[in-house]
Amino acid sequence: PEYARSPRRRAPRPGDKWHLDEVFVNIGGVRKYLWRAVDQHGKVLDILIQGKRDGKAATRFFRTLLKKQGCRPRVLITDKLASYQVAHRQTMSATEHRHNKYLNNRCENSHQPTRQREHAMKGFRTVGSAQRFLSSFSRISPHFRPPRHRMTATAHRTELTTRFRVWDQVTEQTLAA
Repeated sequence: PEYARSPRRRAPRPGDKWHLDEVFVNIGGVRKYLWRAVDQHGKVLDILIQGKRDGKAATRFFRTLLKKQGCRPRVLITDKLASYQVAHRQTMSATEHRHNKYLNNRCENSHQPTRQREHAMKGFRTVGSAQRFLSSFSRISPHFRPPRHRMTATAHRTELTTRFRVWDQVTEQTLAA
């Protein structure tokens, strides 16, 4: 968590277009729902694990998201889950809401690193540990995944070297304190 807070402080403000999605995860053999919000640049805004996928759970996620971000989006993009419409009416009725099966691919793709990590860890044991880990992991993971398709191999190596240097500085400062 300490390492995850450092990149968050330096990060620019989130974009004005938010993509929201939920996916199920098995935690200790019980199905839970992982709610995730991503802006149009692919930056993870918030993650919340809950036991249900109803309107009350969606409203809780919207409220925690708004509280952490401190601003409202211009556009909210979700899939066709009816719970999002309930939460949208109660918390962000002035925001434009687009719900379409295909507009939400940015958020669907942001679940992939979580699934890979979940598989490597052989699942999560408790909701609390999963919430703590995924909140930190979603902040740290993109630091080591630059947009490879947009740069040459030399630029990619240079970028990774720079990012690892920054990571070493952040971790050394935390260990020294």
